[in-house]
Amino acid sequence: MRSISLKGNSQNTAMFSVLSERLSKLSGGLGWSSPWVSPTLISAGVLSAIAWVGLGLQIDPGISQAMASPGATVSTASTAATGAPVATGANALAPQEKADPKTYREFSARASVVDPRAKAYPQIDFHLEKDGKPVDLGHACRRPGVPMRGKLVVWFMGYSPELFHFLADEGFHVLRVHYANGWFNRFGKEPPPEDRYTLGKIRLEAATGEDFSDLVSIDRPDGLAERVGQFLGWLEQQDPEGHWGEYLQSDPTNSKQVLWDRVILSGASHGATTSARFALHQKVDRVVMFCGPRDQYELWQGLSSATPKERFFGFSHVLDTGWSGDHYCRSWELLGLQAYGPIVDVDKQQAPYGHSRRLITEAEVGGDEKRAHSCVTPGKAAVRDATGNYLHKDVWKYLFTHPVEAIGQPVASDPSCERELQAKTR
Repeated sequence: MRSISLKGNSQNTAMFSVLSERLSKLSGGLGWSSPWVSPTLISAGVLSAIAWVGLGLQIDPGISQAMASPGATVSTASTAATGAPVATGANALAPQEKADPKTYREFSARASVVDPRAKAYPQIDFHLEKDGKPVDLGHACRRPGVPMRGKLVVWFMGYSPELFHFLADEGFHVLRVHYANGWFNRFGKEPPPEDRYTLGKIRLEAATGEDFSDLVSIDRPDGLAERVGQFLGWLEQQDPEGHWGEYLQSDPTNSKQVLWDRVILSGASHGATTSARFALHQKVDRVVMFCGPRDQYELWQGLSSATPKERFFGFSHVLDTGWSGDHYCRSWELLGLQAYGPIVDVDKQQAPYGHSRRLITEAEVGGDEKRAHSCVTPGKAAVRDATGNYLHKDVWKYLFTHPVEAIGQPVASDPSCERELQAKTR
């Protein structure tokens, strides 16, 4: 059984165009020249079957080689004047000498297709499929026609087209992979464990696939780090013009090893927390933490760090319960970020915000705590100004591009931030 993952309307249209073009060429090559069996008719028939079958598609191996990789989509999507994504119908694998400046190259592939070693861990809610649908999809994006920064952003949460497009506009390669994060529903609930490094150990094992925790057992092919390397190798094959392989070691004996010093780790909430924990273990270019880190009863945030602390940046809304509950301010101080400037309200001060690493906003969200939690990242919940533009676009650019050597003046710890939260649970 071969499978092709289908995404939203624009993705489907683009993928159908690619398949139609390839099938038309293939049918002509096979000599299907009868007026009753035209390439167009064959393509339309096959594509209709795809539309009905969805993810499952059983085809002749010879034909499958002429189509997109199984379990994967490759599309070229652009943004029209309305801001809605539309398909260009171009073959995303073909070179483009004059790329549309509004065009994004977007990719999706299942981890179990990219690397057959990938497997599920249902005991910690880490699946390849759920309710008959694949959940092990990885996503990637770049934008031709903009100067590339030579840096890769690895996103630790669910796929967000708005976030990916913002980063691609800024010249970043960006991707996310499916990795173990469902374990939190089992181990992350109160009361907190006696070992105040428990969740940090699980996070590190989920990120690396190495043995750090006695509570979970995640093999290396299923850790985030290995899946990023495997996905980059797949992307380099699918999109050689994108130069995804620049983030992999050139050593042929270890070709899927990621060059982490060229990687920015970023996530929101749960993802911000794991990205910070991984960065303490593995030196990376920088860490961008939206509404996080949490793990408010733990102490791993104060561990020595492989990534210099001035490379950690955080941004939160003051109505977020993680902020009002002192989760974020506590983690930021354990990370030592007070050494690089005060907490800055971005609504009252312009970039570069005193070169601080700790940014907050009081932007209007109608008093909604949930929206406050998600409004700090590009997306539907993000706050817009009167003209419809993102209010925090300059903040996001600062977080991802501000020179790490430019730092603010150190300040004392915030006396209003409660650091010992565990006692409240006993």
